[in-house]
Amino acid sequence: GLLMALDVPQERGLGHLDQRYLDGLEVCRFPLLPFLQPLPLDWMYLLYTIMFLGALGIMLGCCYRLSCIAFLCPYWYLLLLDKTSWNNHSYLYGLLGFQLALLGADRYGSVDGLFRPQKRNAHVPLWNYALLRAQVFIVYFIAGLKKLDADWVGGFSMGTLARHWLFAPFRLVLSEELTSRLVVHGGGLVLDLSAGFLLFFDATRTLALVFVTYFHCMNSQLFSIGMFSYTMLATNGLFCRPEWPRGLLARCPPWLQEWLPSTKPPQPSPDCHYGGRGAQGGIRPRQHLAAAFTILYVLEQLFLPYSHFITQGYNNWTNGLYGYSWDMMVHSRFHQHVKITYRDGLTGEVGYLKPGAFTQSRRWRDHADMLKQYSACLSRLLPRYNITQPQIYFDIWVSINERFQQRLVDPRVDLVRAPWSPWTPTPWLLPLLVDLSPWRQRLQELEAQLDGHMDAVFIADFPGLHLENFVSEDLGNTSLRVLRGKVVVELVEQQQNYSLQEDEGMQLPAGQYHKVHTVSPEPSCYMYLYVNTTALELERNLTRLQELRERVRNGTEQSPLPPELRPILGEPPPAGVPLDPVVSLFLRREQREQRRERESSLAQRLRRFFRRKFFLFRRSALMTLIALRNLALGRPSPERLAQEVTFANWR
Repeated sequence: GLLMALDVPQERGLGHLDQRYLDGLEVCRFPLLPFLQPLPLDWMYLLYTIMFLGALGIMLGCCYRLSCIAFLCPYWYLLLLDKTSWNNHSYLYGLLGFQLALLGADRYGSVDGLFRPQKRNAHVPLWNYALLRAQVFIVYFIAGLKKLDADWVGGFSMGTLARHWLFAPFRLVLSEELTSRLVVHGGGLVLDLSAGFLLFFDATRTLALVFVTYFHCMNSQLFSIGMFSYTMLATNGLFCRPEWPRGLLARCPPWLQEWLPSTKPPQPSPDCHYGGRGAQGGIRPRQHLAAAFTILYVLEQLFLPYSHFITQGYNNWTNGLYGYSWDMMVHSRFHQHVKITYRDGLTGEVGYLKPGAFTQSRRWRDHADMLKQYSACLSRLLPRYNITQPQIYFDIWVSINERFQQRLVDPRVDLVRAPWSPWTPTPWLLPLLVDLSPWRQRLQELEAQLDGHMDAVFIADFPGLHLENFVSEDLGNTSLRVLRGKVVVELVEQQQNYSLQEDEGMQLPAGQYHKVHTVSPEPSCYMYLYVNTTALELERNLTRLQELRERVRNGTEQSPLPPELRPILGEPPPAGVPLDPVVSLFLRREQREQRRERESSLAQRLRRFFRRKFFLFRRSALMTLIALRNLALGRPSPERLAQEVTFANWR
């Protein structure tokens, strides 16, 4: 999903494929290095094809070094091209690809070994194993050190994860809160800190393999993290004795062993140094270089997760770009409100942009460097829509690890002209109100006191700023209550102001705008309480339909059903009688419940899994063939290309 521009034109209100959009002229991107630019779309698909062939060659051990280069160069180009795709997993794949390019991973069961006898079933230098094991150890151990953060230890990072069905066995003996504290947070911390050590030693390896395998299988169900769980499962074999694949193949029937890699002892390799066991000569310079590289690489990997004091421009509420720090799942965010305001530099006209305009990513909301890039991109695109010298302002409200909703950046600063440097702190980034972190326990208590139909939003704002909000007609009984500090509530239409202090509150009129000004010298804290009356009334109507159907079926309902309600009994609606919207929603819910019950078995889940994968690979193959056809024969008309893309996206 890096540059799938063909999937997006409908979101921009275009009924056909726009040539400017196909060529990437109206897409905002976030490269790490400013000079990196994407190739035209068809050439990008060719790049994906080369990377796929490189990965296939690595797997088969065919033209191994060339395959490593074919995979590694496009992969890092794509990774550096778009910071929004960065995470610890994609970064790890790039590191493993770099290591494989230097290692002798084509010595056993490889296609190259069939044609080069000196590589066939040959020894591999021990530093190859040491490098890979050290990398996996660092992933586990640094992730554990990052989880020593107070938010993780306090159980605020993954506060709702204990509700997942995978933790149902633990909830039989523990409360949900204890399951979150002890199993989710405590268990994750202990496993990450100890997994690398337990895997390294023979005496504890079996126990470690059991827990690590269980851990990654759970993660594959808990999170949408692609192949990462399965990649980490595959790395378990690196910590076992090197001869374990040979012993496993030796247990196969003799007729099958003829088609499998050799089970004979490996032959000596010129890349290895055998010490006193018949070694010819001393250690060669190449082997000295390999040892030095291994030591320097491991030191560099230990330093990078704590190097954020150098690249201070990338620090936000969390340190550095989310990728090379191994702080996996330590921070959870919830965005309540994102507003993008533009101002015409000549006329002063003010307007608003839909968040995410001209981009498919949402990662820019949390990173100052991406906000700077996004504002610069918008300043280049908006003049095409008769907005001259645009000024861009962001108002982003986000809660991190169950804290108050608060602003990330100063909404009064024009980010087009605001300074930013990768080496100095960002001046327009507002600080995280860590002094209010102890309030989280009280916020949980306040939420626990609410009934099932009432919701709350907790806000913290800085002195001198104000929040402009609109209360929808659907939200009845909306009130505001001050928890700390002093605010002035301005009712815009009524042109009235109300001053509120700690523990004071007021009702807010529905269907109107209001502004909440923080006038105290310290940050203010307040909460909105509201009921979604439309949703509540809908739920009541659906419940009444459910009860009515039960009474009809058991014979306790004496009155005949009106024609518009007969479909709830499975009867078709009478001719000429329109189907009531509430009845239609009721029937759709019933169908979803029935389908969910039918598809809840393991066989049905596997079927859905393979169907998703089939259509994913089908789309990838068709889009690649379309791109290669375009490169070879030229691009067809936009109308025909739109039809082809629609066919590729068909499910």
